[in-house]
Amino acid sequence: MALQGPAELGEQVAEEPEDLDDQDASSVSPAEEITLPVGPGGDDGSGEEEPQPLLPWDRFSAWLHCICVVGFDLELGQAVEVIYPHHSKLSEKEKTSICYLSFPDSNSGCLGDTQFCFRFRQGSNRKSSLGCFLETADRDAPVSLKRDQGHYYGYVYFRQVRDKSLKRGYFQKSLVLISRLPYVTFFHSLLKILAPEYFDKLEPCLEAACNDIDRWPTPHPGRVLSLPIMGVVIKVRIPTCYDKPGTSQLVQSTQTDSQVSIVLPTIHEVDLFRCFHPVFFHIQMLWELVLLGEPLVVMAPSPAESSDTVLALVSCLSPLRYCSDFRPYFTIHDSEFKEYTTKTQAPPSVILGVTNPFFAKTLQHWPHIIRIGDMKQAGEMAKQMKVRKLKNLKTLDCKTGVYSAFKPFLNKDEDIIKQLQKGVQQKRPSAAQNAILRRYFLELTQSFIIPLERYVASLMPLQKSISPWKSPPQLRPFLQEEFMKTLEKAGPQLTSRLKGDWIGLYRQFLRCPNFDGWFRNRKREMSQKLEALHLEALCEEDLQLRTQEHTEVETVDLVLKLKDKLTQAEKNHLPVRPGTVSKLQAHIEAIILGLPEDLQGILHKPCTP
Repeated sequence: MALQGPAELGEQVAEEPEDLDDQDASSVSPAEEITLPVGPGGDDGSGEEEPQPLLPWDRFSAWLHCICVVGFDLELGQAVEVIYPHHSKLSEKEKTSICYLSFPDSNSGCLGDTQFCFRFRQGSNRKSSLGCFLETADRDAPVSLKRDQGHYYGYVYFRQVRDKSLKRGYFQKSLVLISRLPYVTFFHSLLKILAPEYFDKLEPCLEAACNDIDRWPTPHPGRVLSLPIMGVVIKVRIPTCYDKPGTSQLVQSTQTDSQVSIVLPTIHEVDLFRCFHPVFFHIQMLWELVLLGEPLVVMAPSPAESSDTVLALVSCLSPLRYCSDFRPYFTIHDSEFKEYTTKTQAPPSVILGVTNPFFAKTLQHWPHIIRIGDMKQAGEMAKQMKVRKLKNLKTLDCKTGVYSAFKPFLNKDEDIIKQLQKGVQQKRPSAAQNAILRRYFLELTQSFIIPLERYVASLMPLQKSISPWKSPPQLRPFLQEEFMKTLEKAGPQLTSRLKGDWIGLYRQFLRCPNFDGWFRNRKREMSQKLEALHLEALCEEDLQLRTQEHTEVETVDLVLKLKDKLTQAEKNHLPVRPGTVSKLQAHIEAIILGLPEDLQGILHKPCTP
């Protein structure tokens, strides 16, 4: 939107992009209770308490959509027995999905207690009365931890025990938490507290738990939260997008934490080494397959191993977001079964986790299949070395390994394999092995993404080209060949020792959903930055002096346009300097006071920062 007024537009020359390696720990937000920024100007420094939710159950809804109990009926099969809170809405299609995904396949033989997770499409858009608040919280979350708008996660605690009093001979029931939040470690920890209590005390326990959750603070990034549940207190910190990649701010107990029972070091990270241990000779190839959005199937003996492995694959791209679909546990009853298994078209860009032997035949045409056996203890050495041919995959009982004809673009990194092997031989703790592997994936992803970040930063116009009286300048277009030329001097070779066909890897990446999602996000961020700079440029102008040169009609038009820019700034949470919003509001108020009283009555309406 251009504002009326004379000005010259400077030449649009690219700025020298910042080197991403120069970022340091100073950008990391402290692990402490913080208050929400009130508006785009960040004018509020008063440390006010978080606003009270509008309706009952708003705090509960910030964490969970609902809690379900799924049982097995001899006549009906799986059925949702209880939904709590009772007012929670689920479509029939969503209930059916939850029913089938909440139980392991019969071949899994999961006796005792089993935990796993699944992910399914949301049936319809539902607006929350807490929507604006959740948007604010989501804004500061890392891309991989943002609330999922199109899918729900189901976190399952399944119990199967012998019971001679039942016709079937077994007690089978699942307690399922339905949420849009990908906090897998947190919700599994929550279920370990909640589920045993529920199986002992039944529905009254659920009511008490839901009331506890409805008193929790909302999951705002950067806060350290103490969350009471069933007489236990969980202490966690929600990560932020400002945290330095590869670091975690440890949540430490203090003398005032006498009530804290559990301190979680992470809310979402799975144990990469345990998940990849059966196939860790191929971790670099798996990273390439996930990076390029290739269709992948994980065949595992149980939903727990299937879901953990799929989540590990998705997280190995961090801090890059995996933008295609992924299903940690997928069954033949899933509503997308036909869509994902048809042989009339190429397999879609999706990662599926399956346990039913039927899939070994149904998905034979898929190009990349990972077969996971029973996950070995960290002290055992995996021996599967070669990538196997797909024609050797005939049943789900075949050998553990990777079945694919894919030829990796990069040369194999023998150092990380030796390092992990040495760790196994020396009985290095699993947590240390996991940290080594997570650091390896982080450095690999960063080496790949830094050249893209540099090039995209060069598409940003110079700040001097921003005129308050003209629309903000546009970003230059992303030109693939222009980017490729930058790789010769500023490619991944600056930060990675790996050799190989990096150019080929980039060409393939630029055609996949992960690039599209990453670039759309970066383009939105940079466009908002341009809008913010334009707003700041307006604040530096003497707007009252300008209005003296205009007619009343032009002045009213200017006021309306300025008010509209303020509204958009607040709605889009533009990253403006502190004080910008209040300064522009003062300009608007001063202009209105210079108009006749009848116009003041129409225009003089104070804005909320």
